[in-house]
Amino acid sequence: MSLAEKLQSIREGAKQRLGADDLRQMAQATAELRQSGIMAGALKAGDQLPPFVLPNQDGQMVDSRRLLAAGPLVLTLYRGAW
Repeated sequence: MSLAEKLQSIREGAKQRLGADDLRQMAQATAELRQSGIMAGALKAGDQLPPFVLPNQDGQMVDSRRLLAAGPLVLTLYRGAW
């Protein structure tokens, strides 16, 4: 399954799990973010993420430079419940 297909599957699943009000609220929040101009500063495909230090799942601070020294790095962000 391609990434585009997987993302479409996730969108379809969300439509089935969430109520109409939740979906409307999410769409409104997305539209407001786009209208704010925030996308102009967002990283684009192929851009490099600047070095960062963030807490891991155990609350320990982790430096991206140290992780990259050990090999490729995959960063997953979880926004949480709406």
